[in-house]
Amino acid sequence: MKSLQEHLSEAAAFHGESCPGQVLGVRLARAGLRSIGIDDPLSDRWRKNIIVFVEIDRCAADAIMVVTGCRVGKRTLKLKDYGIMAATFVNLESGRAVRVVAREEARKLAPSYAPGASGKYEQQRLAYAVMPEEDLCSFEDVEVSLPPEEMPGPPFSRVKCQKCGEHVQDGREQSTGGAVLCRSCAQGGYFVRRGRG
Repeated sequence: MKSLQEHLSEAAAFHGESCPGQVLGVRLARAGLRSIGIDDPLSDRWRKNIIVFVEIDRCAADAIMVVTGCRVGKRTLKLKDYGIMAATFVNLESGRAVRVVAREEARKLAPSYAPGASGKYEQQRLAYAVMPEEDLCSFEDVEVSLPPEEMPGPPFSRVKCQKCGEHVQDGREQSTGGAVLCRSCAQGGYFVRRGRG
């Protein structure tokens, strides 16, 4: 595995800045990978044998992507936005899954690890890089059910929505009143159709 400093530099470059969330994301990812027995996540062996569930859509998600090599487009990074600074790391070879959560207490401990820093965010950014893991995060062995339609690889299925005509992949369609529909047509979407051009 790359050094902590290499990961921090790469994460900051990808994200566009170095911030407390980036440092937390790097540390969570390194700890999570180690916990599931993976030391070279970017190797061919692990490229499609790791899945990470990220529980927040903030800075840490970018850092976790950089360290693990997991991506939404590869179907190896799953965003479950619970608003919690946490991620679950799954080793598909062994089946081991570990959820790593940033400890809220780490914020309060930051001044003691970076006493000369100016401002709380700079203090946190510097402290999270050196804080012992046991002060920074907690670990929980978990079970994660991964049905075939969630796995990396080619699409599991592909069907046409009977209302809008768009194609839905990987079992995301719904049967409503005997019709096969995409989720937007079945439940309402995040957008309102104004006409097609």
